[in-house]
Parts: sequence; structure tokens; C-alpha cells
Amino acid sequence: MSKQIPISFEFFPTKTDAGAEKLKTVHQELQLLNPEFFSVTYGAGGSTRERTLSTINDFNGKGTPVAPHLSCIGDDKARIAELLDLYKSQGIDRIVALRGDLPSGQVGLGELPYAQDLVRFIREHSGDHFHIEVAAYPEMHPQAESFDKDIQHFVEKVNAGANAALTQFFFNPDAYFYFVERIQQAGVNIPVAPGIMPITNASNLIRFADSTGAEIPRWIRKQLATYGDDTASIKAFGHEVVLKFCERLIAGGAPSLHFYTMNNTEPTRQLVTDLGLA
Repeated sequence: MSKQIPISFEFFPTKTDAGAEKLKTVHQELQLLNPEFFSVTYGAGGSTRERTLSTINDFNGKGTPVAPHLSCIGDDKARIAELLDLYKSQGIDRIVALRGDLPSGQVGLGELPYAQDLVRFIREHSGDHFHIEVAAYPEMHPQAESFDKDIQHFVEKVNAGANAALTQFFFNPDAYFYFVERIQQAGVNIPVAPGIMPITNASNLIRFADSTGAEIPRWIRKQLATYGDDTASIKAFGHEVVLKFCERLIAGGAPSLHFYTMNNTEPTRQLVTDLGLA
């Protein structure tokens, strides 16, 4: 059994009523694992704003705190201030502050082009009301000029007022430990929660990784390829790989784990149970 550390879960807003109903069930099931919070993503330029709000409303006040994602690129301060006021009025006190992706076809970065600008704006607008999580990239942001520059940008987000960080998903624990070591050398000591992506579908995993710059180790790719369409073998292998990965992170001092649930109860529940974190 691993030592007890907090866990948290991420959802994305659904596009259909049926999806929303399913997500309510998943939320209820995962809530039984006693997570620290649930986060809900926010599309490029606020493209899922209304659905994000609807999901937040479904879950807020149901026991476990909710943390809306809020991205800033291509958006303006007035719209973001409006959202902050709304969340504050609903008793929400946790935000995941991200730069986000520029919506397709949009020109111009908006009034808050970077995550550090958003964090600073949240602090100016709302003081210390919100606990602010920001993103971290153990394997470097795909658009960063260099690892050193990426560390510098992360430090700037913390100096702007971030309380904690959630990482992009990854499968190399050494990358995480090196990232934490580097930010500590730069004087930053906020908790950085590793982002955990369960492995259940090889093609989906590779697509996510290719779009985000996350690296899937060659041995994992090769092993997944040998299973072809054998879903049961992929899931069994994926569970074993991610379980050992989480155990290594916990043993190395990770302060918590943040699971990308893909709006499903399994296999996240199985991982958390087998880790002894439920």
C-alpha cells in the first residue's frame, strides 16, 4: 500500500444531454473515493464556457469542491472578471488558470496573452479568494524555446500568485523529479501534482500525446502495438504500467495525484483503489 496522499479528478464538459447524465453518475461514483477536488476543463477561447458552467453547476455544493478551468488567450478582462464574480458568488474558491489554445481562425492574443497575466489579473480582481492551480510541463511545454525558458515561465506564474500546479500527463517519473528539483533551485516550493492518464486505448493515447507534446516511452508504444485490437490486454497492461508509475511518484515525494478521468469511472477507480488512496 502506498502512503496516503490527496487525489483529484478532471472532467470535460459533455456535448449532449446523455453525456451530461452519464457524467453525473461518474461524479457520484468517483466522489466515493474522497477526492480533494474535481476540475472541469474550458475550451479554446472559452468555447465550452456555457457547458463548463453547466457542469460546474451540476457538481457544486455536492460535497467535493469543484475547480473550474479558466483560460485567457484570446479572451478579454471583462468576460473573465464576470466569470470570477459568478464563481465567487457560487462559493467556488478554486480555479485552474491556464493560457489555453487560441481558437481556430482567431487573430490576436487578447488582453491576457499568457497564464502569468491571468494569474496576476485574478489576484488583482479577487485578492486571495481563489486557490489558483497552474499548469506544469515535466517534459517541457511543446512551444517553449528551451527547458530553461519553460522553468522561467513557470516561476513567473508562481510569482504572479499561483498556489499549486497540475502537470501535463507523462510517463517518465524522472522528468517529473527533475522538473521539481529545477523549480526548487529557482526558489519555488509550491506543490506540483503529477497528472495521471490511465491507458485504455492505444490510438487515443497516441493522439493525445501527439497533440500535447507528451512523450510515450518507446517500450510502451511497442508493447501496445503487439496487442492490436485486444482491448482486455491493453487495459491490463495499461493498468500495471500506470500503477507502478504512480507508486514510483508517491515513493519519490509527489504531494498528490491528479487523474485525467476522460469522464469515466474506470480505470481511475481501480488505480486509486489498488494504490490504497481511496
